[in-house]
Amino acid sequence: MEKAFNPKPEWLRKKFTLSALAEVASLLKDENVHTVCQEAVCPNIGECFQQKIATFMILGTECTRSCSFCAVSKGRPMAPDANEPRSVAQAVQKLGIRHAVITSVTRDDLADGGASYFCETVRAIKSVDRSIIIELLIPDVRENDTALEQIAMSGAEIIGHNVETVPRLYHVRRGAEYHRSLRVLQKLSTYNPICATKSSIMLGLGENNDEVLEVMQDLLEAGCRLLSIGQYLSPSQHHAPVVEYVEPERFEYFRNVGMEMGFRYIKSSPYTRSSYMAHEYWERT
Repeated sequence: MEKAFNPKPEWLRKKFTLSALAEVASLLKDENVHTVCQEAVCPNIGECFQQKIATFMILGTECTRSCSFCAVSKGRPMAPDANEPRSVAQAVQKLGIRHAVITSVTRDDLADGGASYFCETVRAIKSVDRSIIIELLIPDVRENDTALEQIAMSGAEIIGHNVETVPRLYHVRRGAEYHRSLRVLQKLSTYNPICATKSSIMLGLGENNDEVLEVMQDLLEAGCRLLSIGQYLSPSQHHAPVVEYVEPERFEYFRNVGMEMGFRYIKSSPYTRSSYMAHEYWERT
């Protein structure tokens, strides 16, 4: 269990200032918007909020799936808020965000998985300033082809969908299917070849090097050229335990090998998350 690995190694002791959290959290509350930074208890929240960067989470805070690695609440979600796209756009404007990242809980209760709200949010932000780069991090929307085509053509410059882990460990990702996630990425690239696609892998759940490299090859074959690799940290004793704290050198190994394999950009480190320093992927490709 994770307790055997405590205290955490030195490279996993990130500090943050409460003042940065309070200022941005107050603005987000005033605009009535949610962030995955807060809902998923992201360890980078202090660093990002200090730079007035946030990853917005639309379609409520209750997820219809029960992934055992994720801190986001699970339950019966409320009806989507029709004002949410405009509220997110206003928050983006007030924070001065130039690279906006929008994600959501999984909404299997909605016919299109929430695709229309992703599209409306993109339109709302672009109406504020068309030069703002928009990155979407979407659920699999149950591989709804119409929904995926709408998202692909929404006007977002980057669209991500995370495979999260290797196929052998998909028991932590309840309701998801590895090959379905690969097809989602492939279809996004097919519907809009101009739009970049992105995915993410967690290390520390018990995967081995060969399994990770196989996932990376699968992602390349699905048309994905942007990749995040980070350390899994269990949100609580009720979630999937950490099997291993992976040393920074191993993250660097996967980054170097992945770039040689054909990825355009990889961010790989213990604290890397899907949307962490997301602007780098756009700026360096």
